[in-house]
Amino acid sequence: MIKFVFKIGYYLSYIFPYRIKLKVYNLKLFIYSGWWSRYFDGFGKNSYIAPFASYICGMEKISIGNNTYLGKNIQLTAWTTYKGHTFNPKIQIGDGCSIGEDNHITAINSIYIGNNVLTGKKVLITDNSHGMATYEQLVVPPVDRNLHSKGVVVIEDNVWIGEKASILPGVHIGKGAIIAANSVVTKDVPAFCVAAGIPSIVIKKVK
Repeated sequence: MIKFVFKIGYYLSYIFPYRIKLKVYNLKLFIYSGWWSRYFDGFGKNSYIAPFASYICGMEKISIGNNTYLGKNIQLTAWTTYKGHTFNPKIQIGDGCSIGEDNHITAINSIYIGNNVLTGKKVLITDNSHGMATYEQLVVPPVDRNLHSKGVVVIEDNVWIGEKASILPGVHIGKGAIIAANSVVTKDVPAFCVAAGIPSIVIKKVK
């Protein structure tokens, strides 16, 4: 049975060759991105969102630069309201960025991502959390706690963020920095440095 199904796939490759598959995917990419583009605060030329996004909200508070690609299953959330509280968030993604699959970028305050930033899969970038670590907050179910921001997130140009890294509230990552895979960034990372670990520390200074 397995060999029979394999053979079906093999012969279908002649009827539906790889180059046709790419053309179909590109067509779907263009249509999907075009549909989303009008909802954003700004959506640059030659920028695309891969089908299909996991969740997007607050598009009017999100701007995307030129020549930027957002991978599939992405979550982009700019929360203007939550549990009766209101916020004025801003997410700005610059030119020439490649945001990996399954990334989650969420704001109630401000997240700025510069030009030519590359992220791996499953990266979290957040400026907020569910409440604060106080007794009054911890006795409340997490989902019912008000969203709280410790500060804006700034990621400067040419930063590379490895797979499954987390960038937490109030962090500023300098130009050209590298964030190693699986790192949890809780403090600022200077320009032209490599940071790694949980919590991350600078392990190399290039300049």
